[in-house]
This record gives sequence, structure tokens and C-alpha cells, in this order.
Amino acid sequence: MKAMILAAGLGTRMRPLTDHCPKPLLPVAGRPLIVHHLERLREASITEIVINVSYRAEQIIEALGDGGNHGVRIAWSREETPLETGGGIQRALGLLGRAPFLLVNGDVWCDLDPSTLPALDSGDLARLVLVDNPDHHPAGDFHLDATGRVSAEGEPRLTYAGIGLLDPALVAGESPGAFALAPLLRRAMAEGRVAGHHHRGRWVDVGTPERLAELDRRLRD
Repeated sequence: MKAMILAAGLGTRMRPLTDHCPKPLLPVAGRPLIVHHLERLREASITEIVINVSYRAEQIIEALGDGGNHGVRIAWSREETPLETGGGIQRALGLLGRAPFLLVNGDVWCDLDPSTLPALDSGDLARLVLVDNPDHHPAGDFHLDATGRVSAEGEPRLTYAGIGLLDPALVAGESPGAFALAPLLRRAMAEGRVAGHHHRGRWVDVGTPERLAELDRRLRD
């Protein structure tokens, strides 16, 4: 199985840290944030990785190269301007192939072992990793029912961790260009084609300088 790491964002919430450094290269416990993803994927025997880049792309490519120093093989999907989540995935489909792949938002940190995720069931378009709602997002995103199905409505709610298994068909039929992934997921949920996995381990949305600093402290401890 291949993986895709989303790393093309502008990092506006992380300013001023990202004024001169792209968010994936911000240091956490002595290593760039994106390297934590590469290491966890390698440990799960996922070594073919696609990374999309746009803002300060050359810095990221120069830092990681072909991935050999981290025991993986990286293919780069370049975007002249960020294509949002859905558009970025669609642009990269030629590198990802036709099989389901693991999607990882570059601005999260999670101790999930990706190899423990069950494969997609027949007919499903996604399996989302969901976590307990953090303090900064108390309302959550989606409902996970007792049968493991995810819906846009319902209680209680959980937060999408920015990690999941996706079938390329979820985005393949959309018009090329910039578009969000969330509406496509909600449409698939309405069709009963999205499963969920409740991860009860550690997870951080590294979306602000304060949360980045807190993650750095926790990992160093």
C-alpha cells in the first residue's frame, strides 16, 4: 500500500514560524514534523510515499530528497498553487495508482500504527481515523455508530484525525483544479460508503505555534 502526505498548504495559522520555513519542516523533538510521519510509515512497512508540495516546495524537496535517508521512496506531486485537499489528491493519482492508499495530513502528529487499520470493505470509499474531540474543537466532525459506520450527523461526535484510507475513486471523477475533500466525504457518508476507526491513543493537530511547542515538550519528555 502507498501513502500520501499532504504538505502543500501555506501554513498561515503557524505564522510567523512559516514565513521562511514550510510547516512540514518545522522542528519537533529535534526532527522536522514530516520526518515523524516518514518514520512511522516506514515502521508500518509503508515505504512508497507521495508528497504534494506547493509553498516553499524546493525547501521540502531539498530536505527529504528521494526519501532514501529515511528508508522510504518519495514521489513528489508539485502544485503551482495549492489545490486544497481534494484537488491535491486528484493531481497525485497518477503517482498513487488505483489501489486504496493511506492519506495523512502533514500538520498532525499521531501515535497510530497504520498497519492496524482494516482494509476498506467492498464498496466503501474511505475509512477515517477519528479521535476524541480536543479542547480547541469540542463539537467534533462526524458520528461513528456502533457498527463502525461514519455519518455527518448524529451524536456523540468525534474529530477527524486527518488520517484515513481512501479509494482513489472518491476524487477521480471530479473536475481538475482546487476543491475540498470534506464535501466528497459527506456525500459518500450519505451513500453509506464511509467506515471509521476510533483511535484512543495520542493525537495532536499541530495547527498553531502553541500546539507545536506543546508537542515538542511532550515528545522530549
